[in-house]
Amino acid sequence: MATVFEMIINGDIPSVKLYEDDECIVILDINPVSKGHALVISRRCYPTFTDVPMETLSHMMEIARKVDSRQREVLGAEGTNIMINNSPASGQEVPHLHIHVIPRFPGDGKTPAFPKEKYSDGEIGEYGEKLRI
Repeated sequence: MATVFEMIINGDIPSVKLYEDDECIVILDINPVSKGHALVISRRCYPTFTDVPMETLSHMMEIARKVDSRQREVLGAEGTNIMINNSPASGQEVPHLHIHVIPRFPGDGKTPAFPKEKYSDGEIGEYGEKLRI
């Protein structure tokens, strides 16, 4: 079954497109965190960040950078959140790679709420050993 993004890419579902090329499209999110919230979507359906070829990911990040610049220039955004939710446990709702570019403004009250955790004594070193590349 096609994802909602595949249906948008195929023209089966309307969208407001900001950009498109052979690798990706950029649309406005219909449920934005803030107005101007854009999605950079790969044309091919890669379910997650780890599935996409590096060349495609690199290109998508360059396009996200252009979207960021445009949001700052036109909307007066003073910052952006650039996000990829990778798998359902992270909040990914559509199994098709997409990058959120969310314009941010001072005092907008929309800071992502990621509660902080603390390591117990020695635990940070253990995690470092496990995760070292």
